[in-house]
Amino acid sequence: MNNVKWPLLFYAILAAASIIGIGISISEQSLIGCLGCVAAVIVIMGMGFKTKKKMRENGEL
Repeated sequence: MNNVKWPLLFYAILAAASIIGIGISISEQSLIGCLGCVAAVIVIMGMGFKTKKKMRENGEL
């Protein structure tokens, strides 16, 4: 892996932060925070997969 794919790295960091947020929300017993972080993980992962597909179609991967 010679080149860093910055958009994919950005999505991976955001998804990891959202998963950490789920753990923090559970420890704080915050249902709203937990649901918000789960929704954020779903959206961020979807955007990451969509970006990866677009990059693959353009021959950038």
